[in-house]
Amino acid sequence: MVKAEGFALCALTVQYGQRHAREIESARAIARALGVERHLEIPIDLRAIGGSSLTSTADVPRGRDLASAEIPSTYVPARNTVFLSLALAWAEALEARDIVIGVNALDYSGYPDCRPAFIHAFESLAALATRAGVEGAKFRVHAPLIALTKSQIIRRGLELGLDYGLTHSCYDPSSDGRPCGTCDSCKLRARGFAEAGMADPLLLR
Repeated sequence: MVKAEGFALCALTVQYGQRHAREIESARAIARALGVERHLEIPIDLRAIGGSSLTSTADVPRGRDLASAEIPSTYVPARNTVFLSLALAWAEALEARDIVIGVNALDYSGYPDCRPAFIHAFESLAALATRAGVEGAKFRVHAPLIALTKSQIIRRGLELGLDYGLTHSCYDPSSDGRPCGTCDSCKLRARGFAEAGMADPLLLR
């Protein structure tokens, strides 16, 4: 979406000890497909902190009621704060002022760091926490998916020519990378494709 707006792209992927490390391969493939100028991969092992089924051997919830207000065990403590802090540091070094994150606050598992208030607060932090910010530069955190349903996201991606066969969503894929079909992320993805009237290319393989 931001490429279509004319932005030059640099991509950041964080290897944080996630059990669904298959997403790293997808990130590389998507970066190549989008023709990013640089794809930076940073390893920061959040398994030492714990507190999440995505960074431990605890069971990933399956078949959970997506309407539940309870924040599930797949929440990784302060993950998007960590990610955006790294992106902010790199943006300042690059003399870039626009940061993009793919959070969503409609079809999601209720994570607090996917909400508009968090994005706005981080923009305020960026103005105070960087040399560029205190010297007058304004950082903007773009969250173009934040108010879209999964079906709207899927349709928009298809309009832009995105190959969803390159993507990955599952929190606990099999050893060959196939999605489990029952974790929150798989269920949200399936609902999105169904509501969009599209077949999920990952399930056609």
